[in-house]
Amino acid sequence: MIAVDIADAELSERLLASLSDVPGLRVAQRGEPADVAVVPADTLPAADADAALTRREVEVLALMAEGASNKAIARRLGISVHTAKFHVGSLLDKLDATGRTDAVAQAVRQGVIHL
Repeated sequence: MIAVDIADAELSERLLASLSDVPGLRVAQRGEPADVAVVPADTLPAADADAALTRREVEVLALMAEGASNKAIARRLGISVHTAKFHVGSLLDKLDATGRTDAVAQAVRQGVIHL
């Protein structure tokens, strides 16, 4: 079942007319639950391609969860302290975290890492 929730009445009617010809497809009445909803694009949250964590960021995050400092992270991963610090900063941004502990907590809540 599909629901159409578009404020432009003319567009909504044209879309509903087109969908009514599709065999096996039922259009939901207003307020009725549906499997799919057609809504204006400006009502959807923006996709954030930068939010996906890289494999290296997940490794850094796991070490942060163990309480490792930037120096320890660098040593364990064979990278410079500057690079470790960059990864930590990137994680804080991507996870919208206020600090290292918050980043780990956010990652656990999102299922990125398991403690």
